[in-house]
Amino acid sequence: MKFGIIKERKNPPDRRVVFTPEELVKLKEQFPLAEIKVESSDIRVFPDSLYSDLGFEVTEDVSDCDVLIGVKEVPTDALIPNKKYFFFSHTIKKQPYNRKLLVACLEKNIELYDHETVVNETNHRLIGFGRYAGIVGAYNGIRAFGMKYELFNLAKAETLADKNALVERLRRPVLPPIKIVLTGHGKVGLGAKEMLDAMKIKEVSISDYLSKSYDVPVYTHLDLEDYNKRIDGKPYDKKDFYTNPQEYTSDFERFTKVSDVFMAGHFYGNGAPVILTREMLKAAGNKIKVVADISCDVDGPIACTLRASTIAEPLYGYLPSEHKEADYMHPAAIVVMAVDNLPCELPKDASEGFGEMFLEHVIPAFYNNDKDGILQRAKITENGKLTERFQYLQDYADGK
Repeated sequence: MKFGIIKERKNPPDRRVVFTPEELVKLKEQFPLAEIKVESSDIRVFPDSLYSDLGFEVTEDVSDCDVLIGVKEVPTDALIPNKKYFFFSHTIKKQPYNRKLLVACLEKNIELYDHETVVNETNHRLIGFGRYAGIVGAYNGIRAFGMKYELFNLAKAETLADKNALVERLRRPVLPPIKIVLTGHGKVGLGAKEMLDAMKIKEVSISDYLSKSYDVPVYTHLDLEDYNKRIDGKPYDKKDFYTNPQEYTSDFERFTKVSDVFMAGHFYGNGAPVILTREMLKAAGNKIKVVADISCDVDGPIACTLRASTIAEPLYGYLPSEHKEADYMHPAAIVVMAVDNLPCELPKDASEGFGEMFLEHVIPAFYNNDKDGILQRAKITENGKLTERFQYLQDYADGK
């Protein structure tokens, strides 16, 4: 099996890579029969020389590789027919802007595997950059608070070397006794929690958070049952919530009345209740001043996320009274941080973590006859058709 590490071609440039030079060495040690080529790149966080110095062939031509592995979407004109591809295709939710990409994979007889579709037998995602989205998102949330109130001005995450550098910067300013509410217990939420803990911000119980005052900054960490409740007043049931989300409504308003910063690191499923509504945001009792929407679902569960922001311009303001965007320094504006590609700000750390997961969960499947069904579950297209698991995308592919 010959693997090709492809150059990232999407704009704005993405400096991440699935395999660092060191992870490729580990891959060769574990699977000596694997052949590896690295497509030359002038933007990758690890320069070509680091790969070639370790004995890997760096080339402009990876057309003889069987499996091509990248991070972001591959432009349709760069897709090589009859190959296996791994990348984030952003097609599995029928994203309109990438329909042509899916069609091109079908027309070029490409076996498309999406990093998001690499799951175990219980549909739990095995690889992703979520932890690093949480790490950078939490940093950006604190940075936004400092800028809004002109208390401190942290360097942009993208200018710092790694997570340790982010933590070091976060420990410098003395925060006022603010309250931070964090949602999400997946990789994103836990990544954000990692940063709050590294800052030594005190974690408190929900009941104490809602009822007590503190003279130091504190945070509380919510799970689904903490901000969703049944409309009919019956007890929350997690299995029922996933099956019948329409029977539930948000119970988040009690947190808006005492929180200064909301860090949103939850997973949002189709049909789930809006968490932070327009009505909550414009209510007289709302205290939230900064929303770091790390999950960044536009027109989703966070009403003030009017659009995704960018690494270049990560912040915008939201006027609750008018439900519109404004300058984030406007006195009545809530600051919104809604960057949708946060791990790009920490390309070295993100690449290292991703490669570890890919080597653990995906590469073995090529050498053990896919005994755990990893490849079979992840495969979106094959032989010019959608696989059975992804037949729901047929109308999307057909343009209907």
